[in-house]
Amino acid sequence: MRYFDAELPHSEDETRPWPSAEGGVRYADIDLRSLNRGVQAMVSAQVRPLSREVIDSFQRSVAKLPEVLSVFVTAGSDDFLIHVAAQDVDQLHSFLVDRLSKRKEIVGFRSSIIFRHLRKTELEPLPRRIPGDRP
Repeated sequence: MRYFDAELPHSEDETRPWPSAEGGVRYADIDLRSLNRGVQAMVSAQVRPLSREVIDSFQRSVAKLPEVLSVFVTAGSDDFLIHVAAQDVDQLHSFLVDRLSKRKEIVGFRSSIIFRHLRKTELEPLPRRIPGDRP
């Protein structure tokens, strides 16, 4: 496991950085293979009825599943993007068929296996736009 420090941005209401014990954010770069999670996938899911209650409940409950790394609520044809990691393709298939597809609010999903992933370890703040300025 490797750790990285990043500077926190300033909030819009204050001129000082957000509080942090070390003046930044710490996150871990986890080797998923060492945790028996050699296969990753992104799962796009659609739920119905599309209500705040269903969205909030689905997001909370799916996030508790051991294979799930992240859950994103999205706009467009899909309602959720779920990042999962499993031991192998067979376990991923079992997760999709035996756990995800059995949920009553799911009306459809599709998965994409991740072959490679690159994460930036340093981020610069984006310049602030003044309302009315064009990009």
